[in-house]
Amino acid sequence: MKMRDTFIKPMHPEGRRFVAIFAAISLALFLVWDPLGWISLGLTVWCYYFFRDPQRTTPTRAGLIVSPADGVVSLIEPAVPPTELGMPDVPLTRVSVFMNVFNSHINRAPIAGHIGAIAYRPGKFLNASLDKASEDNERNSLRLDLADGRQIAVVQIAGLVARRIVCFVSPGTEILTGGRFGLIRFGSRLDVYLPEGVAPLVSIGQTMVAGETVLADLASDESARVGRTG
Repeated sequence: MKMRDTFIKPMHPEGRRFVAIFAAISLALFLVWDPLGWISLGLTVWCYYFFRDPQRTTPTRAGLIVSPADGVVSLIEPAVPPTELGMPDVPLTRVSVFMNVFNSHINRAPIAGHIGAIAYRPGKFLNASLDKASEDNERNSLRLDLADGRQIAVVQIAGLVARRIVCFVSPGTEILTGGRFGLIRFGSRLDVYLPEGVAPLVSIGQTMVAGETVLADLASDESARVGRTG
């Protein structure tokens, strides 16, 4: 990898108009007062960085479930999947990954499967790190139907600043593990509902890399992990 590639990442097309708006404002502010122009230019760079779409190396072994988002594991708890997905009304282990405004916000499929359902539901814009955000906030839910008959739900949740959930895929299509399926602007959270009996292999506070960090393993009988901060 070249040194340039460490700092300069591809930008998702969704961000082009935002960067253009920020850049235009910067030019105008430079005409008014240089310090304002430099501040706005810094925000333009941040906007580009927010919409970056880096390449990821996704593990391909069957059964591995990877993180759908960059960020930090904020919650691991039992919860019933969104009713609009048509899944059984029983609690499953929910792993929440919180994304701040400096994380890449491209969302990736946690596992390969058939997209059996997608359901959007409007809602509030509470802080996405809160537990009740899963129920109260605007969300877009996907159900992945696996080859062995099991199902996994992944839910995009808007946050305090986020005002737009974008989904690139549609029901009835197939997606690979780590495949891009959406993004959220600007700061938000992803929930993954694991199949019954599958324990998470991550712990609260752990940093996640979308499409790379293994979140769980369908073939593992390992118990849920406990982390230590130090």
